[in-house]
Amino acid sequence: MPRPRQPGRHRRPEPLVAPEDAPALVLAVPGTPSSATRSLADEVVSIARSELPGLDARIGHLDGDDEEYPSLTYVLARAAEERTARYEQARAAGSDVKEPDGPVAVVVPLLAGPDSALLRQIRQAVMDSRVAAELTDVLGPHPLLAEALHVRLSEAGLARADRARLFTVATAADGIILASVGGDEAVQAAGITGMLLAARLAVPVMAAALDQEGSIASVAEQLRNAGSQQLALAPYLIGPEIDGSLVEEAAKEAGCPASEALGPYPAIGKLALAKYTTALGIAPQQAQSTPAH
Repeated sequence: MPRPRQPGRHRRPEPLVAPEDAPALVLAVPGTPSSATRSLADEVVSIARSELPGLDARIGHLDGDDEEYPSLTYVLARAAEERTARYEQARAAGSDVKEPDGPVAVVVPLLAGPDSALLRQIRQAVMDSRVAAELTDVLGPHPLLAEALHVRLSEAGLARADRARLFTVATAADGIILASVGGDEAVQAAGITGMLLAARLAVPVMAAALDQEGSIASVAEQLRNAGSQQLALAPYLIGPEIDGSLVEEAAKEAGCPASEALGPYPAIGKLALAKYTTALGIAPQQAQSTPAH
């Protein structure tokens, strides 16, 4: 039996469902395509779908080959063809439907921070598809990414999971290097999420660039000079953007352990969906941050 609706103002809001004929959410996945990258993207898309039933979510690889790993250009062109075919079928069946207009897709870059080279590549792929598509901003900075970084550090034994619990982690870091890619702009954007992370952990956090020589070592030195003894490197990356060996090399350069990249943490799927719903002007309660402990 369906549960009776709760009366009064404490009634749960009705779950939001994707509007009929809404544009597709197309996740633009950077980096060299691989089965690991695809499963990460699948998980992000699955989180977005669970938050918004009826969502048409697809994955386009920036360096895809159209067969095993469909390219962003191919996925957008396909979405446009399918929308036209649905309209023509409905007309042929005698339905009184209006011709589709507005964007075919909303393209969300799977990037935590700005990376002008990758964003140029995404824009070019959208232009090459000749499809009306809207491109959103990258996912960060955002409090949910600070939460995700905290969780990854605590999983690696480099931070306490919860300040309210009175226990210490022997290996907890007293200074965090937030490693980003995308040059100075990316370091600045990572710094904003870094401030949120510093507030959660009550330790200094400084952003550095993985793709600028000497940046990691310089920030490590600054933190040590300021009194931090046990450093940790936290990749401000979802994962596919760079070769994983870069993080290992950076951790060696800084002389400290590193946590995992953000990966398919639930917040990533929620933030991707929030970018999509904002672009369309529909406002679910998705990407709300859980308060810092």
